[in-house]
Order: sequence, then structure tokens, then C-alpha cells
Amino acid sequence: MNPLAQYDTVIVGGGPAGLTAALALTRYRHRTLVAESPAPPRNQASRGVHGMIGLEGATPAEVRARAWAELDGYGLAERRDVTAEDVTRAEEGGFHVTLGDDATVWSRTVLLATGVLDIHPAGVEGFAECWGRTVIHCPFCVGWENADRTWALVADDPDYAATAAGKFGAWSADVIAIAPPGMDRAAETRQDLRAAGSDLIEGEIARLHHRDGDLHTVEMADGTRVERQTLLWSLPQQQVPLVTRLTETLGLALDEDGFVTVGTDNQTSVPGLYAAGDLTTQWEQGAMTAAGAGAAAADAIHFAHSR
Repeated sequence: MNPLAQYDTVIVGGGPAGLTAALALTRYRHRTLVAESPAPPRNQASRGVHGMIGLEGATPAEVRARAWAELDGYGLAERRDVTAEDVTRAEEGGFHVTLGDDATVWSRTVLLATGVLDIHPAGVEGFAECWGRTVIHCPFCVGWENADRTWALVADDPDYAATAAGKFGAWSADVIAIAPPGMDRAAETRQDLRAAGSDLIEGEIARLHHRDGDLHTVEMADGTRVERQTLLWSLPQQQVPLVTRLTETLGLALDEDGFVTVGTDNQTSVPGLYAAGDLTTQWEQGAMTAAGAGAAAADAIHFAHSR
């Protein structure tokens, strides 16, 4: 590939946000490059995408394959299975995007659609096997698949732990909270939960007992065992290395929780650099939301190019 290959937009990330943006930009007749990391995607543990009309239950791999079959029909979007290592300003305007295969391309605009990285708990035996199946991060995503089971909400915040008493009743009539030792207002939270027919268990989770990813018992570090079939566990998250680097080199702004700030046009604090999807929001993560953000970003990019 010519190291000076030029594109209208380089999209970093080939998930729902990036691919939806690529399709929209293609239909605007933009020449687009999608740099998709060869590493396993964050949603690889998902057994199916839900809430996207026409794609109900399709695996993430099936969604990607379908998207690229559609994009290839237009011939304007190029896919490269490579990590984007850096984005720098070009003297002539636009950006240089350095790729993991040592190629550098030029683009008028760049869209970050990298998603985020989930930080899995260290030393919890059985977590990986249950993750995405019976240890879930989002009830709206896979609550249906875990309906009518016994749940536990893993929380280190007393206000969030208190929601176990009723917030998830659409999926389970038996939800308790599990909190680390020493959580603030633990006694008060336990009393409130018990009054509502729930409970609070304090302790460090050491092991998840399961059958092929089907959880049945949570074992605490002190040996206590709690029979639960589903854990709702929202993991801490961090930005991918590229995004962290851009905060230092381009001054890319993050909010107080570490998520990329964008305006109503999905443009970041860096003119010409856009962002869409999970890297911009902590509480509205999901395929449908990300796809909508990708479409909105594509519209904004097109209209910016048209000026």
C-alpha cells in the first residue's frame, strides 16, 4: 500500500459504531478506511446481539460479516485488520494515521470508534467462563436470557447496591447485592434491602462455581457460599492505548470518569477528530446506541466536508 494513501475518513474500530459510520459515509460517497484491530473484540463473549431490528440473536461475528458484505457492494470502504497506533496532525491539514503494519495514511477526518477495555477482576476463578453468559454487565442486553433466575448485583456503591431490591424485577424476583468489605453505609443498606425482601452480602468474591459457564454458586474468600445463578457485574473500564496517547499528544479531552467528551456533532475537543460509541459514555453502552452514534458522527463528518 502507498504509505501516502489518502482517504476522506479513517475509522478506528470495526464494531457497531464504526461499521454504521462506514456505511453512512459510503452512501455519502466518501472514501473510507476502517482500521480494525486483529485482537479479539470486546464483545467476543456475547452469544448474540439483541435489540437491533433484523439482527436479533446474530453473533457479533455474523453482524460484522454481514456489514462487510454490504459495504463491499459499494466499493468505497476499505478494511484493514490492523491496529491504529497513532494519529497526528498533518502539516497540509487533516491527519496522518500510523498503522501497526508500519504504513501511514492521510485522512481529512478521523473517527474513533474503538470501544473501551473491560478490566476483569484478578484471581476470580471461573469468571472468564461465565462472562457474557451468566455474569453479565447489562440487564438490557442479556436480561431476557437470564430471566427467572436468582441474581446478585455486584456493587461497591451503597446507592447502587440498594437498587437490587427492585430495579431488576423485570427479570428476576430474587435479587440480592454483593459488596466488598467495608462499603460505606453497608449496615443501613443491608437493613433497607432486607426490609424489601432482599439482602446484602459483604465479602470478596473468590470463585464462581459453574457448569460450562452456567453459574450456580458464588464462593467468597472466607469460604462462604451463596447460591446464585446470575451476577450483574459492571466492570471498571479504561480507554484503549491509542485514546490514552491522544490525550497526551493532541490534547484529546476526557470527562471526569475517563470517557471521551464530544459535542452534539460527535466531534471531540480536537477539530476534525470525532468519536462515537462506548468510549464516549459509561451508562449508555450497547450495540444499538453505538450504531446510532456512528450514524450521527457520519452525518456530521459529511456536512463538515461539504463546507
